[in-house]
Amino acid sequence: MNMKSAKLGRPTSKVEVTQVSSRGLWLLVGAREYFLDFNEYPWFSKGTIAEVTKVQLLHGHHLRWPALDVDIELESLAYPDRYPLVYK
Repeated sequence: MNMKSAKLGRPTSKVEVTQVSSRGLWLLVGAREYFLDFNEYPWFSKGTIAEVTKVQLLHGHHLRWPALDVDIELESLAYPDRYPLVYK
């Protein structure tokens, strides 16, 4: 008997945190993945896994973590050289 896997369905989430490590988190937005280093995004290192993984994509370009009160424009992740200001 030849069994084939079923075709994968459509993604149910447009944004998700795929992994969290001691150094940062990986964020999948559509088909693109970003790494957010805790040194550059320190707010996430202080959050719980539940808080960090609950992310929303608003208006197709605005990322929001309600429990952490963090907002990031997707463009700043895609083109960091256009956004030279760094949190200190």
